[in-house]
Amino acid sequence: MKRLVVVGLGYVGLPLALLADKKGYAVHGLDIDTRKINALNSGKSYIDDIEDAEVKNSTVTFVSDASVVKNADIAIVCVPTPVDENKQPDLGPVEGAVKAIAPYLQPQTLIVLESTVNPGVCDEVVIPLLESFTSHKVGKDIYLAHCPERINPGDPTWNVSNISRVVGANSEIELELARELYESLIEAPIKPMNSLKEAEAVKVVENSFRDINIAFVNELAMSFHKLGINLENVIDGAATKPFGFMPHRPGCGVGGHCIPVDPYYLIEYAHGYGFEHNLLRLARSVNESMPRFTVELLEEALNSIKKPFNGTKVALLGLSYKANIGDDRESPAYELQELLEANGVDLVVFDPHLTKGSTVGSLEEALQHATAVVVATGHKEFAELTPEVFTKAGVKIVIDGRNIYRTIKPTLDTTGIIYKGIGV
Repeated sequence: MKRLVVVGLGYVGLPLALLADKKGYAVHGLDIDTRKINALNSGKSYIDDIEDAEVKNSTVTFVSDASVVKNADIAIVCVPTPVDENKQPDLGPVEGAVKAIAPYLQPQTLIVLESTVNPGVCDEVVIPLLESFTSHKVGKDIYLAHCPERINPGDPTWNVSNISRVVGANSEIELELARELYESLIEAPIKPMNSLKEAEAVKVVENSFRDINIAFVNELAMSFHKLGINLENVIDGAATKPFGFMPHRPGCGVGGHCIPVDPYYLIEYAHGYGFEHNLLRLARSVNESMPRFTVELLEEALNSIKKPFNGTKVALLGLSYKANIGDDRESPAYELQELLEANGVDLVVFDPHLTKGSTVGSLEEALQHATAVVVATGHKEFAELTPEVFTKAGVKIVIDGRNIYRTIKPTLDTTGIIYKGIGV
């Protein structure tokens, strides 16, 4: 039985640790957050996709002491890689994790970095750290590979066990060890890459691709709003073409741990080598402008009924970055909240999946006597609301940041409620 340590027990690391346990590895889950460790050791999950029973029924040992790595055959690093307030990549968590485990690494241990990083981080940051904090030579005494994480929180179909992965390393033996590891864990193809840099580039490219395409439809949404064209219907029409078009949807902003962050890793890395990713910067600029555009839609609607921002009750529905989960990393809802508060509205906030940020205890309380509703997250609890519910609560304006009511727009129009979606 091979011994495996997962370093970092967040949305990536915890599902991976539990999967490795099911696949017959002797697993330790390592995290510096003692609150997480205490919760897991008491059988409690803090991740939407993981039930308490899955934690209780596992044989994973959860610890905060990095010395467990000295008995490991494999260490997989799954710590976050955010950007700072200046949109500069923050490699602090990766560097901290590597420094913590390096002194305990034994010869022949395989280290895998799953954290999303820009091309070059393994060669220029991770390997020097490993070799400076140990007496081992990477590729000879210990082994390093990169397998960028792929996980989609809240997705009932695609999860850590069935999404295809890529692995990269700088030598044949390291690549083969990584390929064997992930083939033993995942019921999906594993594609070997030619180097660490290639594997690193895969993740930032796939998320930058999404960011660019979302920016395209978001820019169309702002254009079509002025042109009086329903963008969602146009996208549905374009999607009937069986090749050459992939539908992406507009919205009030892009959130999550990948799409708003990963392009900056590539932008800044290339900048250091004298190349400017103008398209990626423009895409980020468009997507980051969507909360402000959403507030402008509200301003238009309020003006049409001669209501000011100041003192008007507005209900902001949703804080999560995507529907039906409690994950608010990089959520555009928080910028929406700041913009609305800056304009002096009487703001209430409700998210059934994130009570910590909600200012009221129920959806009914949020809607009651609200002049306007701004939908930031397409939770099912919000999507099920009917025109009658809005009318009964006294709502006069619905700003639909996720276009979840676009099919009932005609009915909303007949009630006299002003409806404005993103490009609808």
